[in-house]
Amino acid sequence: MRLAVIADIHGNFGALCAVLEDISRRNVDTVLNLGDHVSGPLQARETADLLMSCGHLVIRGNHDRQVLDSNRETMGASDRAAADLLSEAHREWLASLPATAWVSEDIFLCHGTPASDCEYFLEEVTEAGTHRAKPDLVLARAGKVAASLILCGHTHIPGAERLADGRLIVNPGSAGLQAYRDELPFPHKMETGSPHARYAVLEKQKTWEVQFVQVSYDWETTAKLAESHCREDWAKALRTGIA
Repeated sequence: MRLAVIADIHGNFGALCAVLEDISRRNVDTVLNLGDHVSGPLQARETADLLMSCGHLVIRGNHDRQVLDSNRETMGASDRAAADLLSEAHREWLASLPATAWVSEDIFLCHGTPASDCEYFLEEVTEAGTHRAKPDLVLARAGKVAASLILCGHTHIPGAERLADGRLIVNPGSAGLQAYRDELPFPHKMETGSPHARYAVLEKQKTWEVQFVQVSYDWETTAKLAESHCREDWAKALRTGIA
């Protein structure tokens, strides 16, 4: 089985189109999508339309849940920007998505961790900064999910860790946003350092093996779109991969 895994598109329609075109050349059997589809100041409507037409196996992310919040006062700016663009059909589609999913007895999908769509899986944030989580912490976050492959997103940072029991945890990175700042649990930045759209290809031979893929697209046009919506923070991240 050969899989393509995408996550964290965040309304970046241009990046999504480039990633899907690249995937089409790689002879994959299945495309899996780990959530955070539309949130951001970009092209939420076009992104949702394309994803709804693709027929991929899709779960929701924390921002997909948040853009459906009926209280605009509690929304962040990126969620609110997307919510203002979505049709009722888009909202119904997002609401229908599961928080987690099993592809088979061997493959489990989550956005953050199996327990939370807001928790980092492979990274840890402390007052001292962001660093790779220790293996025992990753093991604890994996819990009792008895899949040889556990796929996650949320942090936008590509990474993989094979646990002592043989399970492989993979984050494909973000298709749509290569850097961001967050305030919780402590102020921190997540950065890839380049503007390329990212996804992963996985294939099972004796064990699961992962290839991380970077794709060029017209990020300058996308950055200008963010600027036109007064989101210079997004424009910088889109151009540079730096928050």
